[in-house]
Amino acid sequence: MTSSRLVELFEDAGLVEKIQRKLPYLFHLAEQESARGGRVGMEVGSKREQILVALLIYKFGEENVNTSVPITMPEVDVLLYDEPVSIKTITGLGGVKVVWTVDWEKVEEFRRSYEPRSDILLAQIRWGSDGGLFLIPRELQRAVFHDLGRDRYLHIPKRGTNPRGVEIARKALRRMLSDETGRLRKIDIRWERPNVAPIEPYRRWLDYWRSDSA
Repeated sequence: MTSSRLVELFEDAGLVEKIQRKLPYLFHLAEQESARGGRVGMEVGSKREQILVALLIYKFGEENVNTSVPITMPEVDVLLYDEPVSIKTITGLGGVKVVWTVDWEKVEEFRRSYEPRSDILLAQIRWGSDGGLFLIPRELQRAVFHDLGRDRYLHIPKRGTNPRGVEIARKALRRMLSDETGRLRKIDIRWERPNVAPIEPYRRWLDYWRSDSA
């Protein structure tokens, strides 16, 4: 069993219901704001992360969620009560990036030195189907990491391609998401798109330009 304070998200019945109800709506808005020409832009990942960080602030208080993470912790997004948390979102069972880089030397350096150091808060999005919000604690990651070995736990892009970072391999992710030892926590979410009017992505900024205020 994990000692992470993140567990409290999954044990608060009222908050669980709110997450199940609100997260699909908020992620849908994030996609609309990121859409260009009918395609969702890569900035949607940052917007989803902001939504989940806001959830942590809502639950634990702004004073306990530190988003000023040192650059020496590239796989960490926030510190919750000074404990590192990595926030990830995937569609279906896609790749989970643990570090972004286009430098092959940094890819190799990361591969050699990597081991799981933070809890992962993972949102699995499956529009029109069932997904969830997961807590994958460090101890579960480490167990799978040591069982599979570094080279099977991490997915390294092929030489000669644009690396764009290192991922947790799908086999490793499936192993963690099917854990039955009690370490994994999950909130089941039905990912239905809300019936809301399309967002005009420039409207907010246009309103600022039209306003006389600073």
